[in-house]
Amino acid sequence: MKADLLIANAGELLTLASPHGSRRGAEMDDLRIVPGGAVAIRDGRILAVGPTDDLRCTVQADQTLDAEGRVVMPGFVDPHTHLVYAGQRADEFEMRVKGATYMEIMAAGGGIMSTVRATRAATVDDLARESMPRLRRMLAHGTTTAEAKTGYGLTTADELKMLEAIARLNGSQPVELVPTFLGAHAVPAEYKDDPDAFVDLVVNEMLPAAAALPAETRPRFCDVFCEDGAFTLEQSRRILQKARYLGLGLKIHVDEFKALGGTALAVELGAVSADHLVATPQDEIRMLAASDVIAVSLPGTPFGLGHHEYSPARAIIDSGGALALATDLNPGTCPCESMQLMIALACRYMGMTPAEAIAASTINAAHAIGLRDRVGSLEAGKQADILVMDVPTYRMLAYRFGTNMVQVVVKRGVVV
Repeated sequence: MKADLLIANAGELLTLASPHGSRRGAEMDDLRIVPGGAVAIRDGRILAVGPTDDLRCTVQADQTLDAEGRVVMPGFVDPHTHLVYAGQRADEFEMRVKGATYMEIMAAGGGIMSTVRATRAATVDDLARESMPRLRRMLAHGTTTAEAKTGYGLTTADELKMLEAIARLNGSQPVELVPTFLGAHAVPAEYKDDPDAFVDLVVNEMLPAAAALPAETRPRFCDVFCEDGAFTLEQSRRILQKARYLGLGLKIHVDEFKALGGTALAVELGAVSADHLVATPQDEIRMLAASDVIAVSLPGTPFGLGHHEYSPARAIIDSGGALALATDLNPGTCPCESMQLMIALACRYMGMTPAEAIAASTINAAHAIGLRDRVGSLEAGKQADILVMDVPTYRMLAYRFGTNMVQVVVKRGVVV
């Protein structure tokens, strides 16, 4: 077989091979490791995976990359980000340190609305220019695919502007972006006395406009923030039902601070994921585990807020659920691009094993954005998105923190 690139001599080749779907329950602790493994790549896709000695006998490669006993694994997939925005909110962090709560800052006109004002004032060029450094940091820390939400425009024109910025970024750098419409991120100030009228705008104008965009700009998913101070369960249902009617996949922010029944709604409507899941009750955890909905935990958010409650990962996994990890990269609560840090936090504060956290950051995260057939594992036919980590064992990804362990990033078969 002819190959463009052979990555050889991995100490541990983490294939995460998952031909039967997402990793659930005890399966999350199995990384399908090939000791001394190698990956052959041709035309941007994985040609073969196996022991280095075997592939050297069967593959003629134009180029060989010697991993020298290091960990080789799939590129990280970040299935929940708010990476496109203008401005910053370092002053609000200082307010929180002094005792102000997230909801108090939001009620005072800060929080999401602070970023909304800055984003509305920005052009598409501005948004792309401000967001590009975040994408470079994501790539440097090993993220090769990421979801990107709107939600800081909250008018039809500004939400479409954000989708245009996401499309522009997707075509101008290596990280593959999956766009999500989040027009229902917050009730804007001009609708604070009539939130149902804003829901009318989302349902009757914003969503149809977004769904009618050309393929390269059209969102793949619709999300809604179902939470006290944001959108009620019935408002969320109405928005998601319209999105489903328009052919968009569904995601939902639920149970970050208070359980409103949003997890059950995600299961009922067949959402691809339910995200945050901090205050999720046991009966809804069991409901989630019995469904195809991916539970997406964002440990950087409670960490960023200085909170002590995290997603009940053990309950979700032990119930047979499929759990993914994401950064929740955003300007208010988690200005962090590193999936490596999310792995470290998940093991310390959510009781996950290193292997579970890696599975949650790769193959299960790919399921959470509908790309399970393309990314998230090292299997023949999949896109060649691969990391060489400067560590001898996968356990180091959870053991170490605060430094970047990525040595080489390969995206679509090219060292980037």
